[in-house]
Amino acid sequence: MYKSSIKPVLDIFVATLLFLLLLPVFIPVAIILLLVNRGNPFFLQTRPGKNEKLFSIIKFKTMNDKRGVNGVLLPDSQRLTKTGSFIRSTSLDEIPQLLNVIKGDMSLIGPRPLLPEYLPLYNDFQKQRHDVKPGITGWAQVNGRNAISWEEKFKMDVYYVKNCSFVLDAKIVFLTLKKVILRSDISANNSVSMQRFKGNK
Repeated sequence: MYKSSIKPVLDIFVATLLFLLLLPVFIPVAIILLLVNRGNPFFLQTRPGKNEKLFSIIKFKTMNDKRGVNGVLLPDSQRLTKTGSFIRSTSLDEIPQLLNVIKGDMSLIGPRPLLPEYLPLYNDFQKQRHDVKPGITGWAQVNGRNAISWEEKFKMDVYYVKNCSFVLDAKIVFLTLKKVILRSDISANNSVSMQRFKGNK
């Protein structure tokens, strides 16, 4: 009942309310990134959602597009701007994803949407993470985020799918707010992002 009927309505209502409340933050951040990036303040990327349906996720763009002499983009760590680093550390880069929730592509809470190229690499157990909409935050994010292994992350994703409830969602919201305030588990080993998933060995 909660997962199929109440949660979708609650997602859209809360996401709309949060977006309106955060507009005084959203607009200045967008303008600052427009100037810092000398262009688009938003980062759009294709991600798989529920039932592996592809959609475009939107976040604030925290890295520039600088390339090396060979024309290839520089490593993430060299393209992350000081402004972008601050925006990531405060999780402000996640605000635009509220629009994804309002559109119905995402939920406020669920397994984080990963890259489409990972889809053929999942085993049957891991594929269950796509039985629900992906979320802005989730059970894995409040239990280690980038600091845990892929295997642990997938186990937590499937745990959420199997045990989704209002109580669990409320717990995740509380723990997410706590981590945002403390700025903990932002990245693993001070890296810019988690290592890529290479499949099951």
